[in-house]
Amino acid sequence: MLLALLVIVVGVAVLLSLQPWAGSRPAADGTGPSTSPLPTLYPSTMPSASGAVPDCTADMVAVTAVTDSTSYSSDENPQLSLSLANISSSDCVINAGTSQQVFTITSGSDPIWSSTDCQTGASDLDVLLQSGRTVTGSPITWDRTRSSPDTCDGGREAVAAEGAAYSLSVSIAGIPSGSTTQFLLR
Repeated sequence: MLLALLVIVVGVAVLLSLQPWAGSRPAADGTGPSTSPLPTLYPSTMPSASGAVPDCTADMVAVTAVTDSTSYSSDENPQLSLSLANISSSDCVINAGTSQQVFTITSGSDPIWSSTDCQTGASDLDVLLQSGRTVTGSPITWDRTRSSPDTCDGGREAVAAEGAAYSLSVSIAGIPSGSTTQFLLR
């Protein structure tokens, strides 16, 4: 159980250190996707001068919960991530650091797991999100256990499998995903 928390913390640390945001935009000729460069990172304190890039708001950004599969066999752990799309006509800045990311797994109305239950070392990371651009974060692994703040030192209960359905929702900087992403544990 502690190993799962360590894996999550290491995954988040890799995300912050490597900043492996990936995105694609249509090629200039419109024939297909092309790889775009990593988003520009702003310093944590933004200049307040006229013309500064505004903070992203909920009406500017679409947040999507992402899993690497819709069904997992008993020896597979779900890989969870999120994508951010700037759906506005203006560039904007969003704090995409771990202090602002929340991954939540539920089964029906039953809360199962949250990335913030035992989070340590959360940090801020301001990212320039270009207009029309989508970026996706590196995945974190869910170890198929329940979490709560009182289980941080171990003793986490494994969740039901054998076809049990779960839903992933995410939020970043207080902006929730538009819908949940469903998956099955076999």
